[in-house]
Amino acid sequence: MRRRILAAMVAVTALAVAVFAMPLAVAVQRVYRDEAVVRLEREAARAAIGVPATFATSGDPPELPASEPGTLLALYGADGRRVLGDGPERADRPVVGALAGRVAEGSLGGRIVVAVPVGGQERAVGAVRAALDQAAVTGRTVRAWLAMAVLGVGAVAVAAVAARTQARRLGRPVDALAEAAGRLGQGDFAARAGRAGVAEVDAVAAALDATAERLGRLLARERTFSEDVSHQLRTPLAGLRLRLEAAELRPDADRRRAIADALAEVDRLEATLDELLALARDAAPARGPLDVAGLLAELEQAWHGPLAAAGRPLRVLAAGPLPPVRASAVAVRQVLEVLVGNAAEHGIGVVTVRARAAAGGLAIEVADEGAGVVGEAERLFQRRAGSASRRGIGLALARSLAEAEGGRLRLHHPGPGPVFALLLPSDDTPVPTPLADRPPSTPEQRT
Repeated sequence: MRRRILAAMVAVTALAVAVFAMPLAVAVQRVYRDEAVVRLEREAARAAIGVPATFATSGDPPELPASEPGTLLALYGADGRRVLGDGPERADRPVVGALAGRVAEGSLGGRIVVAVPVGGQERAVGAVRAALDQAAVTGRTVRAWLAMAVLGVGAVAVAAVAARTQARRLGRPVDALAEAAGRLGQGDFAARAGRAGVAEVDAVAAALDATAERLGRLLARERTFSEDVSHQLRTPLAGLRLRLEAAELRPDADRRRAIADALAEVDRLEATLDELLALARDAAPARGPLDVAGLLAELEQAWHGPLAAAGRPLRVLAAGPLPPVRASAVAVRQVLEVLVGNAAEHGIGVVTVRARAAAGGLAIEVADEGAGVVGEAERLFQRRAGSASRRGIGLALARSLAEAEGGRLRLHHPGPGPVFALLLPSDDTPVPTPLADRPPSTPEQRT
C-alpha cells in the first residue's frame, strides 16, 4: 500500500510538471528569440539613422556604429550589394524586404537576421542588416530549460517526500487495522483498533471495534447459556438416573411406571432446555398477565416427588389476593426452579413457596429450614465461571432473569432459615426497597 501511494503521488506530480513545463519551455524559447529580434532591430535602426541618405552618390564612405558583442552589422546599397560590414555579398531575404521599405527578419545560416531600410526621398536607398548567432539564444534557452528541469525534479522530490510521509501516516493505521482484524480472527474479542485521525480509516476501525464487541457478547452469551443449561439440567438428570437405576436393580419395581415417570421427566427437561434457549436468544414470549396460581401449581407438581423422595415436605401457599403482574412466565418459572432447586440441594427441612402482596407489587418467597448464609449476601448472586463444582451459576442466572423482567431477587432472614424473595412490580409500579439482610449465624453454601 505504501509503495502504491508513493508511486501514485510521484507519477501524478511528474505528469503535472511535464504538462506545465512543456508549454512553458516553448514560451521561454520564443521569448528569448523575440528579445534577440528586438535587440537586433534596435541596433540596426540606430545604425540606419547614422547612415546619410546620399551615401551612394556623395562618394563619402559611410560608417557603422559599434555594435554589441556578438552582433554583426552590414550596409547594403539599393542594388543589393554589400557596401560595408559583416554579411553576405548579395542581399538575402531580410535585406530584400528592407529594400522594399519594411523591417524584415528571419533565420539564415544558423543566425537570426534583422534588416532595416535606410530612407531617402520617400524610398529606401539602402538597408542595414544586423545578425546574431543562433547559439547565443539557444544557450540562454538551454540554461532556462535546465533551471526548469531542476525545479521540476525538486518538485517531484518534494512530492516523493510528502508521499512517503503520507503513506506512512495512512499505512500505520491500516497496519493496525490488519493486526486488530488478525487478533479478532484468532478469537481475541478484546482487540481494538486505534484511531488515526483519518475519517475513512477511523470509520473502518469503529466498525471493526463494534464487530469485536458484538462477537464478544455473543460468545459470552453462548458460554453463559451453556453454563446455565448445565446447571439447570444437572440435578434433574441425576434424579432421573437414580430412578432408572433403582427400577433396574429392584426386582419388584414397576418398570412401566418408572419408564412413564422417566418420560415425563425427559419432557420437563426438554421444556426447560427450550425455555433457556428462548431466553438466551431473547425469543421468550412477551410480557403478559402472570398466572401466579398456574406457576405455583406447576412448581408443586414438578418438585413434590423429588422432595418427598428425600423426606422433605413442600408447601406452596398463596397469601390472600395477589396483585396483577405483567411478566414473562418463562423467565419467572426459571427463577423459581433455581430457588427451589437451591433449597432442595443445600437446605434442610420443609421447603416453603409463598406468594403474597408486597408494597407496590408481588413477592414470591422460597424458604427452607437451613442455618443461613455466611458473608455478604450479594456474593451469592455473582457468577463464578469455571468452578469445578458448578456453584455460583444458578442464583446469578435467577437474578439476571428477574432484573430483565423489571424485578429484584433478594435474600433476607426473617426467621430461622434463609428466604429468597422474587419481587415483581405491579404493572408499572417501581419495585419496593428490598428488605434488609440479617447477618446469619452459621454457614451454608448455596448456588
